[in-house]
Amino acid sequence: MDGPRPHRLRWVPGIVQAVAPDGVADLAPGYLDPELLPTGLIADAYTEALEEYGAAALTYGENQGVLPLRQALAERAATGGRPCGPEHVLVTAGTSHALHLLATTLARAGDVVLCEPVCYDFGRRILTDRGLLPSPIPMDGEGPDPAALVEAARAHRAAGRRVAFVYLVPTFHNPTGLLVGEHRRRELVAAARENDVLIVEDDAYAELRLDPVVMPPSLAELAGYTGVIRLCTFAKTLGPGLRLGWMIADPVLTARLAAGGLLSSGGGLNHLASLAVATLLLDGRYDRRIARLREGLRARRDALVTALGGGVAVPHGGFFLWLPGLDAGAAERAGVRVADGARFGAPPGPVSRLSYSFNPPEELAAAGRRLAALLDLTPTA
Repeated sequence: MDGPRPHRLRWVPGIVQAVAPDGVADLAPGYLDPELLPTGLIADAYTEALEEYGAAALTYGENQGVLPLRQALAERAATGGRPCGPEHVLVTAGTSHALHLLATTLARAGDVVLCEPVCYDFGRRILTDRGLLPSPIPMDGEGPDPAALVEAARAHRAAGRRVAFVYLVPTFHNPTGLLVGEHRRRELVAAARENDVLIVEDDAYAELRLDPVVMPPSLAELAGYTGVIRLCTFAKTLGPGLRLGWMIADPVLTARLAAGGLLSSGGGLNHLASLAVATLLLDGRYDRRIARLREGLRARRDALVTALGGGVAVPHGGFFLWLPGLDAGAAERAGVRVADGARFGAPPGPVSRLSYSFNPPEELAAAGRRLAALLDLTPTA
């Protein structure tokens, strides 16, 4: 069971990463509402892992990650008939760790990384911290432009700049919420392959479909797990405190990374957490958890959208709503903290990212009404 437990216990500075000031509705962070974090479920999973594996749960783990978890994740990925086995999976400490690992092993300072014109800001920071050079390619209502990807790759190479990879968030995009369709995904995979460019697919929100829309295959699946590295995480479904994610890639790459000094020295990452989460995947509790989480997120999204009204574009999943015309400073003065769109790139005008994942529906509705008044929108009845 997910609870009941005191979810907000010690939710204070010095324990958690960020705490909003009193009286401010915080719609900025990409966090789950404390009431959506399954503390009881995780406590049970750790207990069961320790009971089943004993001392083996507290030693150095298999470099590539524990086999039960990798097998379960490979089976979940192989939904479209493409072969995917545990050899394709490398357990990571989350998407940020995986992106940092790729930036240090597949790239060198001065390399270019092609990306969307507005993209996950902290992902871009990981790249720039390593001396890589993000280079935006145009994006339309369907997603990144494949022809622009080709043109950019060729232009950089002609100028003597090495393109390390393309970094994309095609599923419930952070920050815009866009879901790239299958046709555009196929075009992107083909364009990258024809120009010998690796794609890194950040798929943090893949499990969080909130509407009955057809989910397209991942870029990695369309590519047959060659030429695309898919990054996934439990941070958005179970909780970021687990520091647990995984990478799906060509087995040659996963074996190479597993053989590096970091994992050869310390063994598999977050070994005990991996065994605990494996128990949830193997007996169906994880899928039941996802179903409940989707219900909670859907209620939160709908409360915010209804309060905003005014023809706001509704994302079909993920955590975020992209609201053109909203100035982050004006929103803060109205008592609502949002993420300024300029954090994510160079949007053409004022725009803000609103997270509906972090607050209960009634608080989101109140914040939405404040923003609707600010923008002169008409709330939905």
